[in-house]
Amino acid sequence: MYKHLLIATDGSELADKGVAHGLTLAKDLGAGVTFVTVSEQFPMLAWGGAMAGYAAGDEMAVYQEELRKYGKQVLDKCKASADAAGVSAEVVHVEDKRPAEAILELSQALGCDLIVMASHGRRGLGRLLLGSQTAEVLSYTAIPVLVVR
Repeated sequence: MYKHLLIATDGSELADKGVAHGLTLAKDLGAGVTFVTVSEQFPMLAWGGAMAGYAAGDEMAVYQEELRKYGKQVLDKCKASADAAGVSAEVVHVEDKRPAEAILELSQALGCDLIVMASHGRRGLGRLLLGSQTAEVLSYTAIPVLVVR
């Protein structure tokens, strides 16, 4: 049925449940997986004043380096879990994008036939204020999405 799963993770405890669920499904189906984690752009609007560009440059370099380290840590853990389960897996760290946008683009570029991701299941004002990457992926994707809560 499914041959290539895209499993999105941010490294959180909730996302780990999605990773575990996706790996179990992939193993049962004999499917391959690609793990993706996404690092958003440096928040430039947080800086103001005449010297903001200079200060932001240093902070941006630190921000990007820390996100690269964190992304590698998250993806290394996912790859190790896949190897232990006997599932063929690749890892991708997308930088400077919104998560939903990166997930949608990557799923299409790789020809994935299922996206697996976790969601907090927020509703109403909480979802409106905090946004929902999962809801955005669900709204715009052309392939099935498995949402793990």
